[in-house]
Amino acid sequence: MTAADDEAFMRRAIALAAPNVGRTGENPSVGCVLVKDGAVIAEAATAEGGRPHAEEQALAQADGAAGATAYVTLEPCGARSSGGASCSDLLVRAGVARVVVACADPSKFAAGQGAGRLASAGVRHETGLLAEEAQAALYMDYRPAS
Repeated sequence: MTAADDEAFMRRAIALAAPNVGRTGENPSVGCVLVKDGAVIAEAATAEGGRPHAEEQALAQADGAAGATAYVTLEPCGARSSGGASCSDLLVRAGVARVVVACADPSKFAAGQGAGRLASAGVRHETGLLAEEAQAALYMDYRPAS
């Protein structure tokens, strides 16, 4: 993937999340695009009410995400308030090879936990691609759970 490809896929993730801002309860509206061999294999945004999460939905749509790159507008969660599998766990289990994240998440359910889980599993990950754009468009109204 080129830097231009990465930006284009992240812009798509931002665009997916935008319509649900303010409709996802206490959760932020997140976009996720799964790309394999240069083609989008699945994409999703956080559902109204906050669940399911974007990554969870995209992985469910994909017909095999092993080796794919996930473009996510916010750090994948490292824990779930429901006790279910976190998005970072789901990405690892699916065999995603790389995760590109726009913004770190200060929520107690992420705050580096998701990135740490990806790193521990050997999944390449980067944070900061189009962070300002993602924050300005999607993250301003998000209030992390305390």
